[in-house]
Amino acid sequence: MINQLIANIKKTNAPVVVGLDPMMKFVPEYIQRDAFEQYGETLEGAAEAVWQFNKGIVDAVCDLVPAVKPQVAMYEQFGIPGMTVFKRTVDYCKEKGLVVIGDVKRGDIGSTSEAYAVGHLGRVSVGSRSYSAFDEDFVTVNPYLGSDGVKPFMKVCAREKKGIFVLVKTSNPSSGEFQDRLMDGKPLYELVGEKVAQWGAECMPEDGDYSYVGAVVGATYPEQGRIMRKVMPKSFILVPGYGAQGGKGADLVDFFNEDGLGAIINSSRGIIAAYQQEEYAHFGERGYADAARAAVLHMREDISTALANR
Repeated sequence: MINQLIANIKKTNAPVVVGLDPMMKFVPEYIQRDAFEQYGETLEGAAEAVWQFNKGIVDAVCDLVPAVKPQVAMYEQFGIPGMTVFKRTVDYCKEKGLVVIGDVKRGDIGSTSEAYAVGHLGRVSVGSRSYSAFDEDFVTVNPYLGSDGVKPFMKVCAREKKGIFVLVKTSNPSSGEFQDRLMDGKPLYELVGEKVAQWGAECMPEDGDYSYVGAVVGATYPEQGRIMRKVMPKSFILVPGYGAQGGKGADLVDFFNEDGLGAIINSSRGIIAAYQQEEYAHFGERGYADAARAAVLHMREDISTALANR
């Protein structure tokens, strides 16, 4: 699947992933109203509103971007109906030819990680049959339980030709409380990056230059991105934090390799809630999807210009 992600990036000329993080405050009132008329002000009503919102966004941007990244927490908060919409969203995006990165941040003791890996990337056995449960193409993984929490994901990735993005240096302001701590003279995030490079060498596709094991490094820390690009030359880097969290194209060039590949930049609310921003307010709430498309085009141009001028 890493090769499919690269093919999609080349096809769209856009190393961009849209974060499908549909908080209710982002969903236009008319969509909420229609959903509540049908299902009431219930979990089912909220889930229906999220589904209709997602569908509009995906329809508007699917020809512009290679991938989407639904954040599972935004669906879990609505219980079983929300998780049903998570699955519908994954399936719909794949029907549209998009690579789906499940932002699930899983990572636990070996047997539990194995179940997470099977549920999100692999196939679960039920009697004489097997089923793909959520069936994302990639998921995000928390490495802080060590190798036995990551290796089950790698095993499934090798079997299913799918991938993971391991949290290395996250974009949130307090990430440094632990990730920047020095150990043996190096910050912890760099040691994690070295481990990602090692795991990646163990999990390479038969054809291709990039591993099934990638990393998450926030756009809000461009200096760390420069370091980690050198530490993990064969790992794709998923870069959150563009736009709403302050990252911009000029900050991102060092996340990429000389081939122009090696990174994919995420924007979530900067795209899906673009209509609420002054720059795109003229679209109005009924034009929320058109506003999202305009925001993607602006982001794509920003990154392209920065890479051309590197």
